[in-house]
Amino acid sequence: MTKLDRYVLNQFILTAFFSLFAITIIFVAVNLMDNLDDFLDANATLYMIAEYYLYFIPEIIKLMTPVAMLLSALFTTGRLSTYNELTALKSGGVSLFRFMAPMLIFASVISAISIYFNGWVVPYANKKKVELGRKYFQKDIRFVSKNNIFIQDSKTRILSIGMFDDSRNIAMRVSIHDFDPTDLTVLQARYDSEEMLWEPESRTWRLSRGTERRFDEGSETLTRFNSFSIGALNFTPDDIKKKQEKPEEMNYTDLRLFINNQQRAGHDASRWLVDYYGKIAFPFASVIVVLFGVPFSSIKRRSGLGVEFGIAIGISFLYMIFLQISQAFGYNGDLHPLLTAWLANIVFFTAGLYILFRVPK
Repeated sequence: MTKLDRYVLNQFILTAFFSLFAITIIFVAVNLMDNLDDFLDANATLYMIAEYYLYFIPEIIKLMTPVAMLLSALFTTGRLSTYNELTALKSGGVSLFRFMAPMLIFASVISAISIYFNGWVVPYANKKKVELGRKYFQKDIRFVSKNNIFIQDSKTRILSIGMFDDSRNIAMRVSIHDFDPTDLTVLQARYDSEEMLWEPESRTWRLSRGTERRFDEGSETLTRFNSFSIGALNFTPDDIKKKQEKPEEMNYTDLRLFINNQQRAGHDASRWLVDYYGKIAFPFASVIVVLFGVPFSSIKRRSGLGVEFGIAIGISFLYMIFLQISQAFGYNGDLHPLLTAWLANIVFFTAGLYILFRVPK
């Protein structure tokens, strides 16, 4: 690494981390003001509020890292251009490609770290934040996943559960319908049970106090039982609990398993696939915004840092808006989930290359 690389990289890193720190503080302050009434109504202590925002910060860092990288690229390059340092470098034979190389390398490292951070740290923090919100502030309380649950276990089996006790792993008021594999409109068997218990040793479910009905060519056979093993269903108590979680609360492994279960049951998993691929695609925005920002700011302008800041915010909003629009098409199945997740990156990467090859090198 040359002295030039260290000089550029030092300014770029300091600006990036300062920007991320400042944006995070502003984000937390605005959110705190927005939720202040809820905190006061819940008689929240400073410890409770601090703990809540401690788990909120990783989500903010995930969203704001590309913004901080873009601000740093614009400010670092713009400052060197304003003081004619960039012009002197070009006169000395240093091309714009060589100048931006250390920033792109650092942005690539940040992107690689973000893949792990966004896939594992952020979901854990989001899950803890939701738990604290429910516990302390009665926020985001949902009962859908524990009452009146409907599960398509396979293409031929559907379950309905009146209530699920996650502390004892017991489902109550259970009804299971088995259909003919050759004609899914024909009901072959139905099981109704007061309780369904999870047996962790064998990883199977056992029905308790119920009836079994068999249907064969218009005739019905009724059998009562006190205990009946329904066998290994395609879900566990943890899967029922995970139905309460959103994609942002699941890590890569949990979300991939959830998607596989949805696909096995014959459901359209486009929405979750978009979120899954998006967890990997979004971190690369840090590299793309540097590729976009450095050549854009390399042209000497009379405008000050305020204009650079406005440009960074404008580009960031355009990226987020484009991302949300493409996600809407992906969620509806109009675009392939993989293309949906990467479309914003592809468009802005192309725009960055266009600007790079248009500006003087």
